[in-house]
Order: sequence, then C-alpha cells, then structure tokens
Amino acid sequence: MDAGHFVRAAATDKTIRGKRNDTYPIEVWYFIASFVFLVAIFQHGSWVVSKFTRRRGSPTASGRLDTEAGVAAYKQSYSLRRLPSAIANVYRVAAFRWTLQIGSSYTLNMAEVFVTCAYIIAVFIWEFAFTTDLEGQKLDITYWGNRAGDIAALQFPLITALGTKNNVVSYITGISADKLNYVHRMTARVMFVLLWVHGGAKLSTLEPDQKVGYLVPCGLAAMAAFSVLIVVSLRPIRARAYELFFVTHFLMVMVFLIGGYYHVDFEGVPYYMWPCFLVWGLDRFIRGVRMVAYNHLYFSFSASKHNLDGSLEQLSPHFVRLRVWRPPHFRWNAGQTAYITMPGVSRFPWEAHPFTIASIDDGGRTGDEKEQEKNSGLEDVPAGWKELVFLINVRDGFTKRLARAAEKGDRVAVLIDGPYGFTPGLEGDDTTVLVAGGSGVSYTLATFLSIVQAARKGTSACRKVVFIWTVRDPSHIEWAARSLAGALEAAPPHLTISIRIFVTAGPAKAPNALADDAGSVLSAASRYSSPTVRSDAPILLNFPMVEVTHGRPDLVRLLREEASVNTGLMSVTVCGSQAIARACRSALSLPVSGPAKVLRGGPSVVLHVESFGYA
Repeated sequence: MDAGHFVRAAATDKTIRGKRNDTYPIEVWYFIASFVFLVAIFQHGSWVVSKFTRRRGSPTASGRLDTEAGVAAYKQSYSLRRLPSAIANVYRVAAFRWTLQIGSSYTLNMAEVFVTCAYIIAVFIWEFAFTTDLEGQKLDITYWGNRAGDIAALQFPLITALGTKNNVVSYITGISADKLNYVHRMTARVMFVLLWVHGGAKLSTLEPDQKVGYLVPCGLAAMAAFSVLIVVSLRPIRARAYELFFVTHFLMVMVFLIGGYYHVDFEGVPYYMWPCFLVWGLDRFIRGVRMVAYNHLYFSFSASKHNLDGSLEQLSPHFVRLRVWRPPHFRWNAGQTAYITMPGVSRFPWEAHPFTIASIDDGGRTGDEKEQEKNSGLEDVPAGWKELVFLINVRDGFTKRLARAAEKGDRVAVLIDGPYGFTPGLEGDDTTVLVAGGSGVSYTLATFLSIVQAARKGTSACRKVVFIWTVRDPSHIEWAARSLAGALEAAPPHLTISIRIFVTAGPAKAPNALADDAGSVLSAASRYSSPTVRSDAPILLNFPMVEVTHGRPDLVRLLREEASVNTGLMSVTVCGSQAIARACRSALSLPVSGPAKVLRGGPSVVLHVESFGYA
C-alpha cells in the first residue's frame, strides 16, 4: 500500500472517531432518560395501586370482620380483582426487600444492585463498542481514549443534579434526594474509573512535542481533586469524620469542576461542563431563598428576631433536644428533614447539617398554649408560630459542640433550610407499624403524631398503629415520653394503639419490674433537662397500651404476626440500624407478601426504610 492510502485511512479514522465521540455520549443520555422514565412509571404505578387498594381495602369490603381480633379475616378464595395488588407486592419484594449484604454494616437492595449493574454495563458498552479501526486493529486506543472523556464529562451535570437537594430526578421519580444520594455516589465512582481510562490513554499516546497548553495541567488538577474526593467519600471515612468529608467535598468539587471546565474548553466542548455550575447555582439559589424566607427576621432590624432562636435541652449525656419556632408560612410533613446552621456552633458559615423534624405541623401555637408557656421563656413567641423539635444524637464534631452549648442552657441562633424529602402517605392505610432503633425515633415519632392527628380530624382510614422502639437504656425513653404521652391522651377511641419499648442493656427483668425501674431512672434522668421541664416518662408508662420489655425485639415474628391478622393495606415504616432494616425486610419478604396471600385477601404490605445516621 502506498503512503497516500494510509493518509486517507487515517483521515477517515479521525472522521469516524469524531462522529462517534459526538454521538455516543448523547446516546448514553438518551438511555439514562429512558431508564428514569421507566422508574417513574414503576414508582407512580405502585402508588396508584396503593390508592386503589385503599379504596377497596376496608374490612367490610374485603372480608368477614373478626370481632375478637378486631380485623377482617382472610378470604380463602382467590380474587382476580386483587391481581394488581399482588403484582405490586411482588415488585416491592423483589426490588426493595431482597438485598445484597456487603460486610456487616452495608446493604444494597436489588433495585440499587440492578441500577448499578445497568449503569456500568451501559457506560462501558458505549465506551468500547465499535473501536476497531479501518486497518482491522481491535480496541484501537485512539477510538476509546477520547470517547471515555467525552462520555464522562457529559455525565457530570447529572451527577451534580443527583447531589443537590432540589433536583429534577427526585421530582420526576418521587424518590427523595437522600435516597438518590446512593446513585450520586455510584455514578461518580463509575465516572472516576472512566476518567482515569481517558487520562491513561491520553498520556500514553501524548507526543513529546505536542502542544497541550493548559489541557493537561487542568486535567491533572481536576483528577487529583477527584481522587481525594473519592477517598474521603468512602463510607467508613464519611461516617466517622463527616465534617472532614463535608469540607473536603465542597473544596474538591470546586477544584474539579473548574479544572474540568477549562480542560473541555481547550477541546472546544465547554458545554459539557458549564451546566454543572448552572445546576449547582440553581440549587444554592433555591436554598438561599428558603433560608431568607424562613429566617427573615435575622436579616432585619426587628427587635423580635430573638424569637427565631432555639432552646436546647440535654435529655441525656448523649442526646439533645432542640426546639425552634418559625412563622406560619413554614410548612412540613411528618418525617421530613431540615438543614440546620448555627453561627455560634458551626465552624463555617456554610456548614449545615440535616436532622429529622420530630414534631408535626399542627397549624401553629394558639393563644391558650401561649398563656400556658409563659414560664418557659417563650411568652414573646407570636400566636400562630409553629414549633419544630429536633432530637439529636450526640457524636463528634458539630453535635458534640451542640451538647456543650446545651449544658450552658443558653438560647442559640438557628437558621433553618427545608423541608426536604418525600414522606409516605399513610392516611389511607388500615394498619401502620412504626419501627425505630435509638435516635431513629425522630422519624417514627413524627409519623406517629401525624397519624393520631389525622385520626382525630377524621382524615385517616387507619384503625391500628403499632409503635416499636428499641433503646439501650430505660432513661432513653425520656427522649419521646412527653410527645407519646400527649398523643395517647388525644387519640380517638376508634384508633387502636400499641406501644412496645424494648430495652437492650442491663440484666433481664420482669416487665413490671422493668417498667418500675424505667420510671425511677427516667425521673433521675430529668436532671439533664431544663429545670422547668418535668419528666413525662412515668405518665407514659401508666398507659395500659404501653409495654416495656427487656431484650431485643423479634421483629420477624412481630411483623409476621401483624401481617397474619390484617387485611387491606398495611404499611411498615422503619428508621434504625442496618440490622433492624434487614430484619424488617426479611420478615416482609415472601411468602408473607407473596401473591398467593394477597389474592386470597391478605394485606398488601408497603415497607418504607428511612436512612439512619450520617452516611
């Protein structure tokens, strides 16, 4: 072959490479958009089936009423009318209750495993497909080297969106930003590998006399920052040194995005990266508007700005209760989270930490309540303002500084950003089971209070609530005793409530002896609280529906017993350790939630597992 043939072949190869490098990254985006649309169909389809079940799942319509158990008994005959519920149950079990355990403390459900595998396979198919040059050389590095960078760069607007609190994927799919955070980390790690594939390929083919300008320095700076970011985002580091991760994440992301932008700008495709800045800036703008709207008095010269300050109570050496008040336009649903910034406690102005709101939006403080709280230092809080309560587990860093502030008893300035997160709609469930471990009660307590409130208003179809809480020490019951006792006093007669508290530490005792011991310990534990706050735990333990037991709960048995005597729609909401979540998933897997039982009139079971802790 003559030299002209090789020149023409090279020119043709370059044209083909350029065309594919422009097309394949966009095709990956089409694939992801189609997948997101499919997930949205499944999510919203499951919601529609749940609504359908709620309309048809009343005990009088779905079976014979068991007067002894107070619930409807199963029908023994199959009914095709319940086929949609049976299919939805199979989908829930396969996607969210079958899990892959990694080590002793990390679990992925099958939906997360499927998304991870599908993403990795799709990305690398587009990366290495059709990489044979015109001379027949397979996996030609000039084909896949640049393509890796193009595919990765065009993924970063999506990765940035998944890491924000206000992202379009969350609104389309109905999946909260907290749960999408796993996808954010997973996609970032896959792109980290792909970028090193790109970088290694380019450096190995770089000619000594090739002019690179700022291309290589910016690319290396971006990858150095990305490498540091990947290391500090590993779960063990993220869980044990969250503040280190928080600060490092912010700084390294800025270095990576700026370096990455100039790197792709040199190649003439700046539009691959600049949408990242737009997405990030839009999220920050929305959060800034919320910050001003819900904390506006802090930004004014009003003499009443101190009403926004929070009061701290040290409930135990390892637990703090934060109470803040906000104007009527701040609204939230049970179980949502808010980001808290405390200028007197936080180390950096932008440092914000998420905590679950443990109280409910009850419409604001009335004049009578204002009169009753004159002795609590809140007499200046206007009527109609709403109380937000946060139950905060003391660890290192921010929470430890918060505990020291609680010891002083001073009021602190608190900036609130939120609320965030989607909460499961439980107003139509026949039976609701709430399971919490330790500080996870923040989530289930607010959910319990909202159910009782809806039952009082007649807007809930719930007939039975089972509240299961595992604590390490009897004194920890004080954390939620006041709210639980108040809810039990206000609960309507038609709502059956069972509260089961399990104390895991200390020697085994009889239930009555343990309850007596819990009351005495709780009274002693009140020394950690404000002098004006009395202990409500003894009052709570006097309710007949409250049972205190020593030892760990057999969640598999408890949940299966509930499922065996219920019909209609049964929801189980869990916030606790990985062990508690695994036990609940196992209990509600097949055959408990199998299609055969649903078709015969058994309950359609919905399981909601809330994330627990920092990571």
